[in-house]
Amino acid sequence: MNQLISRRAAVRRMVAFAAVGLAAPALSACRQDPGIEAEDAVSTMAAPPGAADSARLAQWVDTLRREGLADSGRPLGLAAVRVGELAQGTPYEAYTLEEYLKAGGSPSRTEPLTLSLTKFDCVSLVEACLAVARVARAEGDPGWDAFGREMEKMRYRAGLREGYVSRLHYFSEWISDGAERGLVRPLGEELGGMPDDRPLRFMSSNPDSYPAMATPEVAKGIAEMERALDFSPRWVILTADIPGIADSLESGDVLAFATSIAGLDVTHSAFAYRSPDGVMRVLHAPLSGGVVEITGTTVHEYVTAIRTATGILVARPLPEAAA
Repeated sequence: MNQLISRRAAVRRMVAFAAVGLAAPALSACRQDPGIEAEDAVSTMAAPPGAADSARLAQWVDTLRREGLADSGRPLGLAAVRVGELAQGTPYEAYTLEEYLKAGGSPSRTEPLTLSLTKFDCVSLVEACLAVARVARAEGDPGWDAFGREMEKMRYRAGLREGYVSRLHYFSEWISDGAERGLVRPLGEELGGMPDDRPLRFMSSNPDSYPAMATPEVAKGIAEMERALDFSPRWVILTADIPGIADSLESGDVLAFATSIAGLDVTHSAFAYRSPDGVMRVLHAPLSGGVVEITGTTVHEYVTAIRTATGILVARPLPEAAA
């Protein structure tokens, strides 16, 4: 169950990540697609799940309930990382949220709800683990529609799925928007983080990396969104300070890896994971070619290996959204 990758292999992978992966757009390794522009609308509904997806949802929910992790008194993060353990070995796949554009969808119309439990990028793994954990707490048989509703709450601003601009493209806003609705509690400031108030302009400054930006109203909406985030400082626990706060982290805390890249907030997202030996590690879906895994490195070692990393943002999952 706790199949840790070797420390040496993990460091090699992170060095490669620092050298290559960070040249791409915001959470690029996780989400953004340098594909072709799309024009026409496609279905905005979530596609029916495949047999493997349905089976995983039922099996993972059953596991959480059997092990008592779905009980209301247990931290939601523990249930989420248990799902992550069960997902180990699942392949990483980038750009799945952009497939509707390639298929002819319009970024101005309501986005289709892209769901999967058999392939992940870094953000969708975090979202899916939390969604399964929340579904497990509800009464009755778990359903794909319920899973989809939980995903939608986290993925879109104020939980409202509209066009491309409504998606939470910058992960720091994923945290702040979720905090406003009681989905997570940011911990950066109380753990001694430093404010990062650099303006986020990566998407508008690199429109060629985002095919949807070729649509004028989308480009305008993204620029307005970026400017609105100027009033939301990001609290970054600096890399050198991570060892001092590691004992304050809990398994299931959401981690985002802050970057010095101009105009960008973070480049990767994951869960904190305390292994049986008591060491705080990282549970994540790494770059293309990888699978869901638990690192052999500590959180501090992992961040240190990323050339442009400046530290981490931390948010603790909460069991219920604010009414």
